[in-house]
Amino acid sequence: MTDPTLYVAAGALVGVLVGLTGVGGGSLMTPILVLAFGQSPAVAVGTDLLFAALTKITASFSFGASRRIDWRIVRRLALGSLPGAAGVLATLSLSTRSALHADRFLLLCLGVMLVLTAAGMLLERIVRLRLAKSAQPRPLANPTTTPPLALTVLVGFLIGVAVTLTSVGAGALGTVALLWLYPRLPTDRLVGTDIAHAVPLTLLAGLGHASLGHINTGMLGYLLIGSVPSVLLASRLAIRISQPRLRLILALMLAVVGTKILLGK
Repeated sequence: MTDPTLYVAAGALVGVLVGLTGVGGGSLMTPILVLAFGQSPAVAVGTDLLFAALTKITASFSFGASRRIDWRIVRRLALGSLPGAAGVLATLSLSTRSALHADRFLLLCLGVMLVLTAAGMLLERIVRLRLAKSAQPRPLANPTTTPPLALTVLVGFLIGVAVTLTSVGAGALGTVALLWLYPRLPTDRLVGTDIAHAVPLTLLAGLGHASLGHINTGMLGYLLIGSVPSVLLASRLAIRISQPRLRLILALMLAVVGTKILLGK
């Protein structure tokens, strides 16, 4: 049996990344559970979704207390993501494939999502550099005028499907999507808004996976012991810490891990 302190340490590491960047919940925790701790993809995804939900609830309180969440954008994303998650859960519950085939499918989806997430984070860096070179001011985004409601809902739906299948995307792809949709949203509000949207999505998806038996409650408890205090501290430091280099390193790590999973090595 794995030493519980290793689970606590893994939870603390991921909690710091979530608090600082809004990225790292599923993108790092699920691969860690599969590759380092030997959990099945289904159990890793289910456990990580509840881990992400509870961790990001903590982070949301911190961001919300300092008014760094745009709740209008959160509602628009949720209009698409929650039905998307429910549809995937319904499909999984009706699936007649064996557990082995299901694990292989989920592992393939996980590898693809990690590579896409890394690519999205690198593209995000390019967009931020272009915005930084612009001389125009950056007022808060006005979601009532741009972009269209349907586009934000569609992006939310795609994120909901991806997150429920792999537990990846609520942080990394969500942040990238918000940057493309609302390029003038300040960085701290972008991260806070993305984390707030991830809470109901990962909670619904996690409870759905739990109903399918895809959860390790003991492991979940140890992960939370490490993540809750670390995400509280890191979310407070996010205002003061420059993130570009950290996010670049994280993107490269995700690309390597995703490629490793896809190649089966």
